[in-house]
Amino acid sequence: MAKKHTNPVVKFVGTTIKVGCIATGALFTVYFLNLDQKLLAWSYARVNEIFDRKPVDIKF
Repeated sequence: MAKKHTNPVVKFVGTTIKVGCIATGALFTVYFLNLDQKLLAWSYARVNEIFDRKPVDIKF
């Protein structure tokens, strides 16, 4: 049977690599599918709906 590494440094490095890979994958997905701009476009539409209903008090 192979002995597993129980060194805390090895565990820390392994965890750091796993977290880095997951974060890189998530950020690549957001970038590739342009999800940040889609979220901003959706939020701008909601904000404009709110402010378009307010009465305008300044007339030019």
